[in-house]
Amino acid sequence: MDQSILLIDDDPAILRAVGTYLERSGYEVLLEASGEAALDRYQQYTPEVVLLDLGLPGISGFSVLETLKEHDAAVIVLTGQNDVQIAVQAMQLGAENFLTKPVDMPHLLLAVDRVRDKVRMRRGVGMLLARTNPDVDLSSLGSSPQMREIARQIELLASSDDTTALITGDSGTGKGYIAHMVHAMSNRAKEPFVDVNCGSLTAAFLDTELFGMEKDVVSGGGDQRPGLFELADRGTVFLDSIGDLAPELQPKLLRVLESKSFRRVGGTREISVNVRLVAATATNLAEAVEAGTFRDDLYYRLNVLTIHLPPVRERTQEDRLALLERLLAKLWKGAAGSQPVIETMAVERLVAYGWPGNVREMRNVLERALILAQGRSRIGLEHLPVEIRRNVSPIETRYEVLTLKDVEQRQIALALRHNNSNRTHTARDLGISRATLIKKIKVYGLDM
Repeated sequence: MDQSILLIDDDPAILRAVGTYLERSGYEVLLEASGEAALDRYQQYTPEVVLLDLGLPGISGFSVLETLKEHDAAVIVLTGQNDVQIAVQAMQLGAENFLTKPVDMPHLLLAVDRVRDKVRMRRGVGMLLARTNPDVDLSSLGSSPQMREIARQIELLASSDDTTALITGDSGTGKGYIAHMVHAMSNRAKEPFVDVNCGSLTAAFLDTELFGMEKDVVSGGGDQRPGLFELADRGTVFLDSIGDLAPELQPKLLRVLESKSFRRVGGTREISVNVRLVAATATNLAEAVEAGTFRDDLYYRLNVLTIHLPPVRERTQEDRLALLERLLAKLWKGAAGSQPVIETMAVERLVAYGWPGNVREMRNVLERALILAQGRSRIGLEHLPVEIRRNVSPIETRYEVLTLKDVEQRQIALALRHNNSNRTHTARDLGISRATLIKKIKVYGLDM
């Protein structure tokens, strides 16, 4: 959440006074009176700055501070005790600043602004590679809490260049796209990214593809050939469909992960490489381990950090709109002329459809629509497959061309009316946070 603060204090007067002052200063303020509730709130919304009172009931303020710092939170400590030892302890635990009550409001605002700027600079450095690469945009994942958490995990993984990762999710959910993002945002971005599908090659062929060949072990001749692990040195190897990896290759992969070395097929010399492995699977590896088709030690070695991608049907409407925008922009990239506009009814059908083929199916449908609408400035219902056109009950039949943002504005307005302007219920129905809803209400002028 941008321009946001989580205020944690068990004194209702402090919550009211400080919260009101900060809101009037332009911040969105989340209020909590206990440490347990505050930690849940932080994980849900990830505000930029946390104001923490140390004298909390239940879990102690210091415990809350430690947990928040584990999540890389920026914390300003507030306390009624003007004690140097307490201040030192709080700063040692990672607090950005230490203020005593009663706090001077302008002084507090100045401290909050400074910490906010520091957070934005830190996040900005972390996203520098992403911003310079037009194909990497975390916002394209969507803005629901679920997709924001995935974006946060991608950032964490990208910042750790050696960490092995496992991306799970149904077929076609975009696991390869996430792997590319991790690579492009990491310090390995300028080095090779090698993509291998373990389910599309025979065991023998995949063996030589991954590890290379010292010589033709069948005929006894031929030149040595480096494998993909060698070619990807200092870069990233992405193994898709890792659950289909042949049993005889699993110990060889485990050895690479543990020792960063291997031997070519037919060779005796140890070859060392520096690669990061990202694996993906649509199958349940834990069940495969129980069934005896996948090594448990390899599974545990792969499962260092797991990112799970939900199927498109389980994503919010806002996330689907973001996905449509990204796919359409990528398909249109480099084409002459302006990008066609999708008519309102077409967008509504696209958003309402269940997408059993997930992102892959959505991309194919949009590509087909662009081909059928070639030379025209709009994509309409007639350019969509019949199963999508008939997916929902008939709606408005009048002709109207709106952008995706127009459709978003319209849906928010409808949800607000349905919930009698109750913002909490509206945010829940739309699958977004209340703070995000408030922002969009201001942007679209939907105050009711």
